[in-house]
Order: sequence, then C-alpha cells, then structure tokens
Amino acid sequence: MAEELVLDTAIRDWVLIPLSVVMVLIGILRYFVSKLMRTSQLPDSKIIKEGQVIIRARNLRAAANFIPPKAFRARKTYYTNEENGLLHVPKGQAQNPQAQMFSDPNMAMDMMKKNLSMIVPQTLTFAWVNFFFSGFVAAKIPFPLTQRFRSMLQNGIDLSTVDVSYVSSRSWYFLNLFGLRGLFSLILGEENATDDTQRMMQMSGFGFDPSKSLGAEKDGLDIVQHDWVLPKLEQRAEAVLKKRLSS
Repeated sequence: MAEELVLDTAIRDWVLIPLSVVMVLIGILRYFVSKLMRTSQLPDSKIIKEGQVIIRARNLRAAANFIPPKAFRARKTYYTNEENGLLHVPKGQAQNPQAQMFSDPNMAMDMMKKNLSMIVPQTLTFAWVNFFFSGFVAAKIPFPLTQRFRSMLQNGIDLSTVDVSYVSSRSWYFLNLFGLRGLFSLILGEENATDDTQRMMQMSGFGFDPSKSLGAEKDGLDIVQHDWVLPKLEQRAEAVLKKRLSS
C-alpha cells in the first residue's frame, strides 16, 4: 500500500516556487547571453545556389507532365548533364561536412559557444538543486500513475512505499528543464535559443551535405517518366464531366 504524505506549505513556498522561478529566469538569461555570443555570419553563396537548384529541380519533377516533352528533355539535360549539369557533382569536389565544419574556425567556435551556453548553466543549476533541495518531496500530481513513472518523478528518493504521484525536487528540476519550451515560446517568441532537446540533437550532427541532395535530385530526375497531360486534357475533362452527370 502506497504511503500518503501531507506536504508542508513551506515546501511549496521555499522549494517548489523558487525552483520554478529560477529555472525560468535562467532560461531567459541564457537566451540573451547566447544571443550576445552569437556571431553574425554571411551566408555562403555556393550553398544558397545549390539550395535554389535543388528547389527548382523538385519543382521540375513535380510539374514534369505539364510541359511539352521537348521542353522537359531540355530542362532535364540542363540539370542532369554529366559534363556541366547543375545537379552533377564530380567525385573529387564532394565535401565531407564533418571535415568542412572543423576546417572552418568560425563554425567550430559557434558550436562551442552554443554547447557552453547550454552545459554550464545546466551544470551549475543542477549542483545548486542537488545541494539545497535534495530529498524534498516538492509536489503531487492530481491523478494516479503507474510504477513506470517512479524513476522519472522520484529521482533522489529511495522509498518504494511513497505513491508514484509524488514528485521529488530533483525530478521537478528535470521537468522544468525539458518542459518549459512552451512558456519560453510565449515570452521570447518561437525562434528562441532555449530548447535544450533541440540543442542536444544538434550536438550529435555534423552539418548538411549538399552533394548528397544534388545527387538524389539528379537520380530522381533520371527516373521520371514524362507523360504530357495537355493533349489528353479534353478527354479527361469529358470523362470527369460524364462521371459527375451520371452520379
């Protein structure tokens, strides 16, 4: 039988509310600090050009059947020609995005600044919470939960008799750390720099490889089966009209 606890109001006033307010203030402060540390970089014209070429090639594949066969073959050759096609990337010119990132000092410095602006505040805040608020039962969720949530909600409390709906102070810290994205979006706007889960995903990536996208679009254009729909437009319209009238 799970043990029922009566939470003191002092825990709410001196643990729950201060911890929530501090997490919000640290998130806002980290946003402005990372904004100050961010360096303004001019976009690479080559990357912009390759991105525009990819978009145009996708539009050509999507609307291939709405242009005459001769026009489609001309555009297809313009993009996929093995000598000077826009989508053709010679083997020697393909760049490794990981090597490109480490060869650019500005990109490596920006990545290091982003990681520091995320890791340092989290480390200090977790040490503060672990030192001052360790072992507190801070809140209770107003609905029953299964035992699977015990490790998530009662981090730092080694009592199996306590009901799962009680939340420890350390778990409350982690819930605020990963659950305040909506609040930060309202305060700072959608394009804010406080989404820790997105940052952790970005830390494991090494950039975008345009040569793979160009090659994929080239292969997609090569296998397109062109079927001009304009000569059959009247027959299709007649068939649709007959179907509408018969129904």
